[in-house]
Amino acid sequence: MTTEATLNSKGQTTIPKEIRDSLRMKAGDRMTFTLMPDGTVVMRVKSKRFNDLVGMLYQEGRAAVPIEHLSI
Repeated sequence: MTTEATLNSKGQTTIPKEIRDSLRMKAGDRMTFTLMPDGTVVMRVKSKRFNDLVGMLYQEGRAAVPIEHLSI
């Protein structure tokens, strides 16, 4: 998919709708931009929010682990 966008005087651009829809982007999603040695820019969407992760590790019957026992 190839689309075009224009950079405005504030250094902002709009991600084309086809791209946003394809990536299932929503308002508030964060992105990272990585400049590769060949000049290619890789954009990654960081769309996971804390609320999306709540309950993800829950398993019925498994005991809760106190926060003090978690290592980061």
